[in-house]
Amino acid sequence: MFKPHRFVPKSAVAAALAATGMAAHATTPFVVQDIRIDGLQRIEPGSVFAYLPIKQGDTFTDDKASEAIRALYATGFFNDVQIATQGNVVVVQVQERPAISQIDFSGIHEFEKDNLAKALRAVGLSQGRSYDKALVDKAEQELKRQYLTRGFYAAEVTTTVTPVDRNRVQILFSVAEGPSAKIRQINFIGNKAVSTGTLRDEMQLSTPNWFSWYTKNDLYAKDKLTGDLENVRSYYLNRGYLEFNIESTQVSISPDKKDMYLTIALHEGEPYKISAIKLSGNLLDRSAELNKLIKIKPGDRFSAEKLQATTKAIVDKLGEYGYAFAQVNAQPQINQADHTVDLTLNVDPSRRVYVRRVNIVGNTRTRDEVVRREMRQLESSWFDSSRLALSKDRVNRLGYFTDVDVTTIPVEGTNDQVDVDVKVAEKPTGAITLGAGFSSTDKVVLSAGVSQDNVFGSGTSLSVNINTAKTYRTLTVTQVDPYFTIDGIKRITDLYYRTYQPLYYSTDSSFKIVTIGGDLKFGIPFSEQDTVYFGAG
Repeated sequence: MFKPHRFVPKSAVAAALAATGMAAHATTPFVVQDIRIDGLQRIEPGSVFAYLPIKQGDTFTDDKASEAIRALYATGFFNDVQIATQGNVVVVQVQERPAISQIDFSGIHEFEKDNLAKALRAVGLSQGRSYDKALVDKAEQELKRQYLTRGFYAAEVTTTVTPVDRNRVQILFSVAEGPSAKIRQINFIGNKAVSTGTLRDEMQLSTPNWFSWYTKNDLYAKDKLTGDLENVRSYYLNRGYLEFNIESTQVSISPDKKDMYLTIALHEGEPYKISAIKLSGNLLDRSAELNKLIKIKPGDRFSAEKLQATTKAIVDKLGEYGYAFAQVNAQPQINQADHTVDLTLNVDPSRRVYVRRVNIVGNTRTRDEVVRREMRQLESSWFDSSRLALSKDRVNRLGYFTDVDVTTIPVEGTNDQVDVDVKVAEKPTGAITLGAGFSSTDKVVLSAGVSQDNVFGSGTSLSVNINTAKTYRTLTVTQVDPYFTIDGIKRITDLYYRTYQPLYYSTDSSFKIVTIGGDLKFGIPFSEQDTVYFGAG
């Protein structure tokens, strides 16, 4: 039984015994009158009580003790947890794990230290957290992985953990980077129809050349190789080699870890031609219109690129008629005897949908109406993919945003409605220009200008420019209202004040030419691309 001042064995042992149905000691259950936490230094008692499954008034048993030890140890805050009883009082004795006071790096030249710190935070190791050797080992492996992505296969990482005051530790990652491994050879085996040089041109990875210091393409990276193999595969498929296959890829490194060699074994097969191509499925009585979109004809070599362009064109055309979820699946019938393929494009327009709402998101300064009036896809109308693409293009052309993303989201509970979300990211649209100069006639010349393309988020632009030269002084104010009318007629107002004193009258300060005036122009849009301007000044 639990005796006063006698502690349960360490948490790991106690948990193991509890898991096998055994107990280190047996105790008579009792009602807990109080709970005391001993050994805390940095962690607040309230945090411990929040994880502790034993509360005042509960019945204390052996199972409760084992459960409490497991729960506290699982928090990661403690190296050791022990539980004892003093009468009807439960005493929890803990030993806190040290806190990480500092993480530093030495020997780092290839990476920015801030970027490495972010990578370590991603695996759970950062300043202020509890020290966990398993996390430190994981962080060390992450550092090595970062160097492997840059081709430093000889890099070595040594971790030093130094205890400091107040139960804290400092962690130092010392790196011996060593030389980076360069790709010395890229070899292809099995290519007969296509030369090795042509295939190498399809790859991003390469052997060292004049620009390798900038592109870093001579450094091996697994993700780059994966992309390069897909480029090679696409090259063959776009030229009719339907049986093409990459049989193996071998990456070897020299003993000194300075040179790498890539060997790619492939099977080309024979090129295939199109014997026939047809559309099937629900063509919505538009077979003639859809057949015109086919980019590949009988007698042509098979091309995955042209086939993809055909399916995309058909999907886009169906999208113009409101079929937002249309699909086109290619079903090839391969004849290996004469190396031909019969293609059937199965068209499934799915259901026709209309747009319930257009939501504008991310416009912290620009008014909703400024974005909404550029939308050619209207609410409560049939979905039209061409109008949606045009809407995105028009919002981009405003010049107020760094990014414009247009997505369609199905409306829950319906099968014929979607919402269109237009997500934008604002960018600065104002500019201030200041200038100064000196000449023998004008002496000091100052100029300044202020312009704002999106005044108060209204979409209206305003600019003021001034020049203080003695012979030619100007003050101009220009305002552009892109939607003077609801139909999109643009109004440009230009007011100016100019003084001009010719050089041969410079001695006569009373002679100068003063011009005060203004221009008023209107731009009338005749199409999405064409606008005709007229006005008077």
